[in-house]
Amino acid sequence: MISRKDIAEWGSAAMVFISGGLAGHYAAAGMSPIQWAGAATAVLGSVTVAVAVRVWPKAAVKAEQD
Repeated sequence: MISRKDIAEWGSAAMVFISGGLAGHYAAAGMSPIQWAGAATAVLGSVTVAVAVRVWPKAAVKAEQD
């Protein structure tokens, strides 16, 4: 059975791949420095979400056990 945690993990991973792919596609087509900064921000933001989805629930469970 697919849980909400699985959906969140796969969704955040997909967001990283999609934002990275789009940034790479538009970089190959030619971007200005401002667009490069926006693409880098989008990729780093999606990586941050993916890390948060994987780390925060474990920290909450560990805090409850202490």
